[in-house]
Amino acid sequence: MLKNSTLPEVKFNKNGYEIRTEVLDMAKGLITEEYHSKFAGWELSAKRDEKSGQVVTTVGMPEFPGLDKVIEAAEKMYAFVNAGSSKK
Repeated sequence: MLKNSTLPEVKFNKNGYEIRTEVLDMAKGLITEEYHSKFAGWELSAKRDEKSGQVVTTVGMPEFPGLDKVIEAAEKMYAFVNAGSSKK
């Protein structure tokens, strides 16, 4: 009798939609993290005018990335994955 036996772990291959969804999610995370880093740098460098309270700085606030930026990054990542598998 096998008391502590474990069943083999079964892993299924992901289909193309699942792979593209994961790549898109990674791209979104990358672009969002890049924005937050730039925003934190801007926030630290921003100075306020003592009289008016207005932000006075020479560094521009970063623009929040839209869908186009995320899709562009995802396409680059997906192209990298496809190029890596075809060079074997």
